[in-house]
Amino acid sequence: MREHRILNKPAALMLAAALCSVLLSACNSNDNLAGSAVGGDNNGAVAAGNNDTAADASLDNTEPIIEITAWDQPAPDDPGKPFIESRFKLFEELHPNIKVKHVEAFQTNVREKFMTAVAGGEGPDVMEQPFPDMQLYMQKGIAADITDLMNRSPDKSRFIDGAFDLAMKDGRIYGIPSFMYSSGLLYNKSMFKNAGIVSPPKTWDEFAEAAKKVQQHNPDTIGFDILGMDWADWHFEYYVWQAGGDLTELQPNGTVKLMFSSEAAVKALQYYKDLKWTHKVTQKNVVQDYNENLRDFYTGRSAMILGSSDSFGNFLKQGMKAEDIGFTPFPVGPSGRAPSQVGGNFWMLNPKSTPEQQKAAFEYAMFFLSKEHMEAWAQFCLDNGFAINPLSIVKDFDVTKWVKDLPPDYVAAVQATAKDKHLEYYLKSSLSSYLVKPIQRILLDPSADPATELKAAEALAQKEVIDKYNSDILAGSK
Repeated sequence: MREHRILNKPAALMLAAALCSVLLSACNSNDNLAGSAVGGDNNGAVAAGNNDTAADASLDNTEPIIEITAWDQPAPDDPGKPFIESRFKLFEELHPNIKVKHVEAFQTNVREKFMTAVAGGEGPDVMEQPFPDMQLYMQKGIAADITDLMNRSPDKSRFIDGAFDLAMKDGRIYGIPSFMYSSGLLYNKSMFKNAGIVSPPKTWDEFAEAAKKVQQHNPDTIGFDILGMDWADWHFEYYVWQAGGDLTELQPNGTVKLMFSSEAAVKALQYYKDLKWTHKVTQKNVVQDYNENLRDFYTGRSAMILGSSDSFGNFLKQGMKAEDIGFTPFPVGPSGRAPSQVGGNFWMLNPKSTPEQQKAAFEYAMFFLSKEHMEAWAQFCLDNGFAINPLSIVKDFDVTKWVKDLPPDYVAAVQATAKDKHLEYYLKSSLSSYLVKPIQRILLDPSADPATELKAAEALAQKEVIDKYNSDILAGSK
């Protein structure tokens, strides 16, 4: 199933050009496998369902017919289309009083079309939405408050700790998590073993030392492939978090304050500079394409890269041995924390739907999140050669039964990264290019000063982006 992670960069660059993944019963494929186990949207995810639960929850035939619209129809060329449509049929058999109209979700400019539909009062009753979009939709009142529906559901306790965090506002729940991936440090266990390193680094200092030792004991290798290409701020923000800050700060009135030159950001960029010029543990071409970083890792040239939890299957396909693929939370920085950037999808209901439609839409979404459906989807993935994401959003789906040779420590690390989550910095899509310049300057010029470069970037972004943005926000609030 296809998944487009919404991180303000092409999804293919998140892990690999062909990496497509889904959670719970999530699948990876080089083919166009739909984003959701029920079809998927432009951001895709795999969900799942439980025969017993669905049967118990189904409406009685004597009740009125409830009609709902779901934007989840798979694309015509989706290899998972036959399976997905068989699950549509099963839901209809188990819920004869719920009639679902399926609309294709793989539309060009799906966000714009969704917002247009919402503005016209024709938004879907249920649709999967990515984490970042959920934040906007909650703020704008586009997402229905499903707190009571979820609290009454016996399935609420099945979800992993923190699953609802990114779809909550003021203690209320606005989305049903369907898919999740987390970011962390990927490392080559074999290269670590050759260097006598028994456990992954847990601090910035340990990381630098580990990278140096790996290079010393593994000839012609790189300790760490750093990201200095056009999306350099993507990984850089992780280090700012680890230093105790962020790159922007959303104000109570909706305006944005730039934090490029904050103490945390300067510490993070200085650490980048030290890795390159003091410790000398990065690749020579620090601005190479991210796919080259991935290739360095799965070919055994680089010992460490930053990546996502669902990259395991892709690396297996590229020839890595399962026992060599390590995953661990980011090393902590000066703040003592190392939040993981989390992505994935939530089922979102329409606040303008009737209570009966919301209840039916809730049952529909939960059908694709139950154990029976997840296991059926996992078997489909297994039978068709699609990898399965190691991070399950629910506790009763044992991913180790479906992912061949998945090391227990990998699963434990994935679960650990999901406990401390962080969204990417606000207005990233508009500000990314301004941050890339100081990052690249530091990595290419040993005489460049982190504080000076970041202040210059902040001043330019303030002038060209933030001043107008804040002015528009304030004008709109009058």
